[in-house]
Amino acid sequence: CYNFGIGWLLHSQSHHKRLLAWAKKSKIFENPETGDNPRPFLYKFLKQEMESHIPKDYKFEEAPIEYNTWLLFRRVVDLILMSDFTSYCLFAIACGGRPEGEKLPMTIARWVGGILLIIFNLWVKLDAHRVVKDFAWYWGDFFYLIDQDLTFDGVFELAPHPMYSVGYAGYYGISMMAASYKVLLISIVAHAAQLIFLVIVENPHIEKTYNAPPPLPKREEIPQQDHQMERPQYKSRLTSAANVNEAPPLSSSKAPSPVHNLIGLQNVDLHRITDVSVIVMQLYMYTVAFLTPSTFTWQAFFVLSATFWRLWYSVGIGFILDRQSNKKWWTRHFVKYGEDTEEAWRQWKGIYHFSMTMCYTSFVCAAWKMYGLPDDWTVGMSTLRHVIGFALIALQLWTIAEIHDSLGEFGWFFGDFFFDQAPQLNYSGIYRFLNNPERTIGLAGVWGAAIITWSKAVFLLALLSHSLTLCFIQFVERPHMQKLYQRNLREHSGVSKNLQRSLPSPIQKWTGSVDKALDESLDMLEDLIDAAGPKLANGFSTFMTDSKSIFKQFPARISITRLSPDLAGYDPQDYSLEIDTSQSGVKFSDAARSGREGEGAQVPHKHQDSHRRLVADYGAPIKVKWTAPLNHSKKDWIGLYMVGDNASRDVTKISSQGRWMATNKGAFDYAHSDDGVLAEDQRIAATQRKDGEKKDFLSGEIEFAGDKLWWTQGMFELRYHHDGKHNVMTVSQPFEIRIDRFDEDDVEVDAHGMFRGAVEQALLPVVQNCFDRDPDVAPRTADEAFGPTLEREGKYAKRVVYAVQQMFGIEFAPEVVQADGNVKHMAWRICNAKKVLAPYSMSQTKGGSTPQTPE
Repeated sequence: CYNFGIGWLLHSQSHHKRLLAWAKKSKIFENPETGDNPRPFLYKFLKQEMESHIPKDYKFEEAPIEYNTWLLFRRVVDLILMSDFTSYCLFAIACGGRPEGEKLPMTIARWVGGILLIIFNLWVKLDAHRVVKDFAWYWGDFFYLIDQDLTFDGVFELAPHPMYSVGYAGYYGISMMAASYKVLLISIVAHAAQLIFLVIVENPHIEKTYNAPPPLPKREEIPQQDHQMERPQYKSRLTSAANVNEAPPLSSSKAPSPVHNLIGLQNVDLHRITDVSVIVMQLYMYTVAFLTPSTFTWQAFFVLSATFWRLWYSVGIGFILDRQSNKKWWTRHFVKYGEDTEEAWRQWKGIYHFSMTMCYTSFVCAAWKMYGLPDDWTVGMSTLRHVIGFALIALQLWTIAEIHDSLGEFGWFFGDFFFDQAPQLNYSGIYRFLNNPERTIGLAGVWGAAIITWSKAVFLLALLSHSLTLCFIQFVERPHMQKLYQRNLREHSGVSKNLQRSLPSPIQKWTGSVDKALDESLDMLEDLIDAAGPKLANGFSTFMTDSKSIFKQFPARISITRLSPDLAGYDPQDYSLEIDTSQSGVKFSDAARSGREGEGAQVPHKHQDSHRRLVADYGAPIKVKWTAPLNHSKKDWIGLYMVGDNASRDVTKISSQGRWMATNKGAFDYAHSDDGVLAEDQRIAATQRKDGEKKDFLSGEIEFAGDKLWWTQGMFELRYHHDGKHNVMTVSQPFEIRIDRFDEDDVEVDAHGMFRGAVEQALLPVVQNCFDRDPDVAPRTADEAFGPTLEREGKYAKRVVYAVQQMFGIEFAPEVVQADGNVKHMAWRICNAKKVLAPYSMSQTKGGSTPQTPE
């Protein structure tokens, strides 16, 4: 009820304003004196309840409906929260007890630890409420907004989303006091459900509400020569390379190419040697580990393998980065052989990714070899060890994901070691709380594996991993950061500041003295290593040479019903749907070809009647005029479907996947059901009818655009449905959504044999359609940047690459659209791609369709 019930209500409110729509529809906040409130007793009860809790500056009848709806929602939340916590405590009391044979010191330790966790939980909740107040505590921004930014203070500097993360420490404290695995399991499930609620409901709303990109400035008609000065050139955090000869930014000495990322399953590319090597080596290691017996020989082999890869990953990679930081050693090697910084960067990413993968793969294999299932899960700490171990592994996986999300590919692969102009240092995401998460929770998983296996060898591997990571941070990463960012480096993280503030003054002074002594000791150790460095360099260079041979919504209305009995009295002949062909992007076209083979197949078929083939451009809005009888239901709706998806023309049996629209505003509780309603229930006299009937009828107009369209080619139809159900009253004329193929033989080329201008002219309107023709988002000229919305909304880039593939026969990744940044750069890339692919093309052309290189 707490997570899924409240979560569903808030999700519906965030996306569809359904709670507000329900309040307006039920009229529970309407004053009974107006005669519009059907439940005056409920109005009086709510008025008394609300005003008793807010005695000052509040009048129930004068408050906005959004505020009253939120107050009612608060009461529901309070009821659910108290019921949830009370039932949990009663369950803990019922299951709690002292285990047999437990000694008194262990009992005291359990209760002291549990009470401390509960006290910590209470402090987190109270401090969080102090910071965010009632408005954010009860999700007020789901109902209305106030002039206020997100606040990061107090406990919000200690951990991300403290009410959902460390704010559940008390549950584990109660589990300790109850000494029951049943209570612990319920605590884990409750905590996991709360985190799911955070990811699915709250985080998307926060992102949408507080991190929305700024709209692009609107402008009137301006001279063509000034258009480049009118619009700011937005760039992604990685796309900062200069343009050469008006070509898309690829790479330079200042920034790498942002295209074709390496990290993540979605970026795996089997055409790339790094990905193939990583997959093959993992399959090899896991296969050998799982199929060989757990004898001493095999255990020793995998432990030594994990030790070697950890040493290479920390010491070997650390040496490369140290030489790169001080002497640009890695980059100079590739420049020596006539290659550029892009090639050096690409090879470095491959080496680092392969090394990291093998390091953790070998560790997992070693842990597997040292692991054995407990003989009895109820004896000793076996169950608890597994729970704690898997929790630590989950913590490391989350930490890694947060680090990558904050740093991106550039920071993940230490890009500021390779490129002169690094992105600005920014403490966001997990770095808001920890300066170096790798130093602490970034290796929680290796300790989790050690706890699960309870093996001395795995404990030693975990200790080695953590020690080498600390050395890597201290001797490689920290000196480079100090040299590059200097005073921009932060001394204390959010966690350390909160901990220091909570300590007594004498302890704060003592910790400062300890930090100073540690810094001096580490500086002395660094000097010692620097002195010994030249002696080790020659031997390590040989090791490097030998090592070279070893080495990417919709809200669906699923409601299939039978033919409704209330269809009696409704004549389908009184309903109609007509697509408006007067708008741009929708036109009549020739019918299908008349012949089957040869030249005859290219001749359009001659019509024998007035029917004409209807075609809509890819992404073009589609206006639809509908007619219905005077008594038609206000909950009628029109859906857009692909022809052939529905076997019956009387009832629709598949979901519209969000591609539907109401005929009348306010009939549905969905926030976007009214989007595109242009006109509704306009009475038309019977004299204007063309079918011979003598009854007046109603007419309206709606427009399908954006997410309500199909973003693919094919034949489609519109279906008019009765009374919120799936009974079909009429079907429109089928129409085609089509992307016209770019004709290389019918365009003018410049003196260099280029047709880039024609590509720009053909591509611009298609890109504008892909951006929903929104003046705040879509480019208005070929030179204008796409804007920050493209980076946030991946759907736009996917639409563009599909259109480019259909128009030009060239497949790009969506990341290419973001990297190019405008239509002009995309046109250059298309021309260049066609030049590269020209030898493999089987098409005939009358002239030079690709850029020609002068002899």
